[in-house]
Amino acid sequence: MKLEFTKMHGCGNDYIFFNCFETELASPEKLAVALSDRHYGIGGDGIVLILPSEAADAKMRMFNADGSEGKMCGNAIRCVAKYLYDNGIVPKGEMTIETLSGIKTLQVRMEGGDTGDLYHLTKVQVDMGIPELEPGRIPVNLPGDRVVLRPVEIGGAEYAITCVSMGNPHCVVFCDNVDELDLSKIGPLFENHPLFPERVNTEFVEVLGKTHIKMRVWERGSGETLACGTGACASVVALTLCGLADKDTDVQVSLPGGELIIRCTDRGVLMTGECRKVFDGTIEIDEGRGFV
Repeated sequence: MKLEFTKMHGCGNDYIFFNCFETELASPEKLAVALSDRHYGIGGDGIVLILPSEAADAKMRMFNADGSEGKMCGNAIRCVAKYLYDNGIVPKGEMTIETLSGIKTLQVRMEGGDTGDLYHLTKVQVDMGIPELEPGRIPVNLPGDRVVLRPVEIGGAEYAITCVSMGNPHCVVFCDNVDELDLSKIGPLFENHPLFPERVNTEFVEVLGKTHIKMRVWERGSGETLACGTGACASVVALTLCGLADKDTDVQVSLPGGELIIRCTDRGVLMTGECRKVFDGTIEIDEGRGFV
């Protein structure tokens, strides 16, 4: 069985995209595990299915590298918008994409090249909606109306955590020097802690100013990634909740893989960032190896 795919990334957060407007993929969770492997597969943080939708211009489903399905992915949805625009499937600057966390509106901005060149830089702004702060709906097993700088003990150390859902659960921790953190050790302690019944994405944030932060992220199901769009949004939401940033102001989020611009408003959170096509390819699936 041969499948055509497109490798794309947003700030280094890379996924394998499948056009499923006319093709149905069986067992995408198994495909995600097999193809995301960077030594024996294509390599990526997961796979994304681009599907038709009755409620929006298109629908996105995202599966992490461990096969679990994510409700939302900020970097992947920007790439989906670029794919839809570049391939003439949704040839308009504003589009809507259905996800498991609702319908998102996106603005496509062409920069740095002829729009006929599929490899040119595209920036996309996504209206990520209003963040969820109620602990039971994030979910996080802590009392109260919000979890803001709440002291907890994880892995024998105390952290002040701020919890936000941007369609998936996030735990934000402010720290002095993110580069010195051993995320491979600390990340799984947060991801699998009983406080988080659906596991959690954890952002470690160094505040460089009211309009600039530096962030590293440990994503549930994928480990440390070069970027996380929903995590950047959650971090800036946490920043405003703690009085460290102002609403209606662009905040630059520096990630290992690039830069995102996040703006928190009373109407929701806006995320702007690049998305790039890496290459097209064809993968042959060997059913005997259990990929599908």
